[in-house]
Amino acid sequence: MAKTILAVDDHANVRALLKDYLGENGFRVITASDGAEALMVAGRELPDLILLDVMMPNLDGFEFMKVFRKRHTIPIIMLTARVAESDKVVGLELGADDYVTKPFGMHELLARIRAVLRRTSPEAAAPEELLRVGDLSLDRATRGVSVAGRAIGLTPSEFELLAALMESPGRVFTREQLLERLQGNDYEGVERTIDVHIRNIRKKLEPDPAQPRYVETVFGVGYRCRVDQ
Repeated sequence: MAKTILAVDDHANVRALLKDYLGENGFRVITASDGAEALMVAGRELPDLILLDVMMPNLDGFEFMKVFRKRHTIPIIMLTARVAESDKVVGLELGADDYVTKPFGMHELLARIRAVLRRTSPEAAAPEELLRVGDLSLDRATRGVSVAGRAIGLTPSEFELLAALMESPGRVFTREQLLERLQGNDYEGVERTIDVHIRNIRKKLEPDPAQPRYVETVFGVGYRCRVDQ
C-alpha cells in the first residue's frame, strides 16, 4: 500500500509540484494550504509523513507543531526558507524530525522522505527487537519506550537515536555517527540537529534533564547510553 504524505504549503504551485513528483514516485499525496487546515486533514487522514512549510498564514508551521505534537508522533519534515540556524533549532525542539531548506532539489527531498520513513517501517526492525538498559526499555516491534514502567512518547528521529545508543550501552557515538544513522551515508544535515534531538529525549526521559541518568554527554566527543544507572 502506498505511503500517504501530507504536503502543507500556502503556495498552490508548490503543493502541485510536490503532489505530482511524489505521486510519480509511488506516494499518495494529500495537501493543505495552512496549519489550521493541516490539523484537520492530518487528524482525519493520519498520514505516514508530513511535509510542513514554516511560513504560512493563519497558523504557521511552528504553531502547527505545538498543537500536533501533543497527540501525534507522525514524522514531520520542515520545508523552510529561513536560513538562520536558530529557526531550524526551534523547529527541531518542537518535534520536527528533519528539515529541508528552500529552494530544495526534489531528489534531495525524496531521499530525506525515504530515510525518515525507513525509520518508522516495521521492516526496519533489528534482529533484537526488545532493548533493555537498566529500567529503560525500547521495543522496536511496537515502537514503544518506557522508563521504570512509565511509557514515553518519542518522535521517529528520537526513537531511532535512542535505539542506536541502547544497542551498544557504554559506547560513545559522535554526533556525525548519529546524524549518519538518521539520514544515511549522504546526510546533509548539521551536527547541531543531534544536540536538539538529544535534549528533547532527555526532557521526556530523565527525572532531571540537567543531570541525565540515561543519555550521557561525553564532552568533546558525543553521547552514550549509561550502563551504571
